Amino acid sequence: MDTYLGQQVAIIWKGHMAVLRKINQILLFLLVLTICVILYNKVQKIPSTLLKNEPVDLESPEEMEEDIPVVICAAAGRMGAAIAAISSIYSNSDSNILFYIVGLKNSVSHIRKWIENSKLKDIKFKIVEFNPMVLKGKIRPDAARPDLLQPLNFVRFYLPLLIHEHDKVIYLDDDVIVQGDIQELYDTNLAPGHAAAFSDDCDLPSTHEMVRSVGMQNTYMGFLDYRKQTIRDLGISPSTCSFNPGVFVANMTEWKHQRITKQLEKWMQKNVEENLYSSTLAGGVATSPMLIVFHGKYSPITPLWHIRHLGWSPDARYSEQFLHEAKLLHWNGRYKPWDYPSIHTDFWEKWFVPDPSGIFKLVRPHS
Repeated sequence: MDTYLGQQVAIIWKGHMAVLRKINQILLFLLVLTICVILYNKVQKIPSTLLKNEPVDLESPEEMEEDIPVVICAAAGRMGAAIAAISSIYSNSDSNILFYIVGLKNSVSHIRKWIENSKLKDIKFKIVEFNPMVLKGKIRPDAARPDLLQPLNFVRFYLPLLIHEHDKVIYLDDDVIVQGDIQELYDTNLAPGHAAAFSDDCDLPSTHEMVRSVGMQNTYMGFLDYRKQTIRDLGISPSTCSFNPGVFVANMTEWKHQRITKQLEKWMQKNVEENLYSSTLAGGVATSPMLIVFHGKYSPITPLWHIRHLGWSPDARYSEQFLHEAKLLHWNGRYKPWDYPSIHTDFWEKWFVPDPSGIFKLVRPHS
């Protein structure tokens, strides 16, 4: 009898041990599965392959929201412009700024070396390589202003494809310098349903004299060809005040929801087919699609955060006092502050950081 009971106990004990082993195996499997899920979620936060050769921090969404994302293009022939813009922003703010510097493949190494071997080496930045193939068949050739047809002029159309981690983004043309704290611009309030905030070309009386003196257009008539039925069918009055898309704050969630990029591409394609606007007009082929898509659906930027037209004439000038009060200066037009002739170059040159490689040089009267 004792032998029989001992055998039964042994059998029961083995059964319990088998169950415990199975439970341990299941627990081990669940632990491995949990670790895999955590690692997968971390990897999913890494930006796409549009970001080349950049170290990526696996930050939480809360940490990433602390950064102010600023997008600036760095074109090969005018890279010093982007450098001066970045220098001015970084020097005038205590905020955490993350610069997204967009360039073509042939300029990526140059911009990286410029930053890493200059006083800008401590800025937080990521290089984004823009693939111009996305523009194939969408740009109508125009010999009058070939500079306005450069691929990087259209980067602003594709922000959601390049920037993934942020709900709000600042886009700046490279021919600007910032004299205020960029946090103020970032805090611009966007109304519900608005994907962006721009500056109206009629918003600041102080600029009206400059506009008149150089014969600039500040209405839709200067950008759209109202002889075309497609333009007239839009129902937009030709006297409607235009806006400048060289400086804007974007709500990326709303941008994607409204499929803004697809809308802009639609009007690029229509221009290829019907020649609805031309770079011989006021603002070129990058401005006109934005005027159409955002008509009546954008919020305002505080006027002093976009003082423009400094590049329209080598002679017409603003008062020094007015320029000192400005938060952001924009040399839109042909006459750039790194070139000659140009005006108010002292406001720009104080932020310029020389190229360590010596490739980019300022053009001055006695250089």
